[in-house]
Amino acid sequence: MRDRIFVHIAWTTRDRERTMDRRVAAFLVEALPIIARQERAVILEIGIVRTHLHLLVRLHPTTTIPRLMQRMKGGTSIVANRDGIATRELRWAKGYNIDSVNPRGLETVRLYIRNQALRHPDEAIPDWSPPHVASATSAESRL
Repeated sequence: MRDRIFVHIAWTTRDRERTMDRRVAAFLVEALPIIARQERAVILEIGIVRTHLHLLVRLHPTTTIPRLMQRMKGGTSIVANRDGIATRELRWAKGYNIDSVNPRGLETVRLYIRNQALRHPDEAIPDWSPPHVASATSAESRL
């Protein structure tokens, strides 16, 4: 039986600082799916603007959400800051928002996430559009 546990997760930068630029966004698109896979989850969609991000994630029944979130938030900020990916220090706000998603609502949530730059034009990352979720590449060795 295929796992059908879908969630929409969102979190912000600390104080909603505009710290996400093209380099940070590209790093997150590469790194977050790797972390998810290591925690038995799959990222189906990513939306990023300068102050926050949204994910559509399929979870395995044994995925521990607090561990997944700690690794996604803590791990990415450590690596982005340590490796000079972030030009301004990447700091995440405490907490996150998570909502379950009915499989029939997946396309609606996908579009909502994909269109974050249109929903928040003043927070859009200049000259960047979210590619499809990356596969495992060089980011895996950094995490």
